[in-house]
Amino acid sequence: MRVLLVEDADRLGAAVQEQIREDGHATDWVQTLTYAEASLQTTAYGLILLDLMLPDGYGTDFLKKLRKSGDNTPVIILTARDQISDRIEGLNAGADDYLVKPFDLSELSARVAAVARRYRGNPNPTVCLGGLDISLQDHTVLRSGEKVGLTAREWALLEALLQRPGMLLSKAQLEERLYEFDAEVESNAIEVHISRLRKKLGRDVIVTVRGMGYRLSTDEN
Repeated sequence: MRVLLVEDADRLGAAVQEQIREDGHATDWVQTLTYAEASLQTTAYGLILLDLMLPDGYGTDFLKKLRKSGDNTPVIILTARDQISDRIEGLNAGADDYLVKPFDLSELSARVAAVARRYRGNPNPTVCLGGLDISLQDHTVLRSGEKVGLTAREWALLEALLQRPGMLLSKAQLEERLYEFDAEVESNAIEVHISRLRKKLGRDVIVTVRGMGYRLSTDEN
């Protein structure tokens, strides 16, 4: 999942970005609402983490504008404002969740996963594919009962394909899901990750459509 983090505090922003990356999500971090708006115009995000007090405006106003435009991207508010009235205002503006600073980073990871599950319409996210049992909640994969170790980017790639089973995703679409704006992407990076996933999960799990992209096999036999 590609995440947009809107947070002007350097230390907290760096910590949150690192945590979300470790969870397997590509994360773009901006520090103003102006940059947030510019990012949304060029990139499709699966989630926005939004501070309220920003140098160029108030996050709730930004969120109201976002919802008014028809953008339904999930939003979790991150703020030091802990009054009940502030929470109500944020949720009424269109937020999906509200986390008060200071917060534990593991709780943030759990909130991100919960919001993602709700939007996928799968509150009990275990996917069975052939001999694989895949937990979207715990980011774990069992192959014939044995746990398979995946890197963060391998997991992000698998999750992207799982969200659209049987549908073709181009190399560019997969790169967008895995890498932030400032990341250096080698020309064969996706091919390398696909090759490693096949070695770990089975060669027939991911199908290559030459010159077009990749899709998850829907054959469960």
